[in-house]
Amino acid sequence: MSESTASPTSSNSTAPDAAPKGARTPRRAAAPRTVLVAAALDVLLLLVFVLIGRNSHDEGFSVLGALNTWWPFLLGLAVGWVATRAWRYPFEVVLPGIPIWLFTVAVGMLFRTISGQGVAVSFVIVTLIVTGVFLLGWRLLARVTVKRRARSAR
Repeated sequence: MSESTASPTSSNSTAPDAAPKGARTPRRAAAPRTVLVAAALDVLLLLVFVLIGRNSHDEGFSVLGALNTWWPFLLGLAVGWVATRAWRYPFEVVLPGIPIWLFTVAVGMLFRTISGQGVAVSFVIVTLIVTGVFLLGWRLLARVTVKRRARSAR
């Protein structure tokens, strides 16, 4: 039995690098394609958030206007991905999902303030709700889908 497949209760459990009894077995890091899909979903959903918001405020569509609204949140998203090393397990909800969401909003609002854009309390609340639904929602759906596929494969 190789080290990567040894269980904590196997005869190899006395090896120095064996997991203690009851410990989780290490997960494999995500494949590059999985990371790209997750990052693309996050970026795309932030763009959808921006476009919906701009449309609901009758700001109309302009590429520069959308980019001006989008960039602070993209920066926050990038900070969240780096801070949580999200490329390891990008589909997980709790870690990195929740921190990515909170970094996206906090850093986004910080840079909106620095750049002279509005940060009314109502906007912060709506941003927290919508980006939470978007950034955590797709991860929850992915988790349910993966679990269902695993069950049906048995």
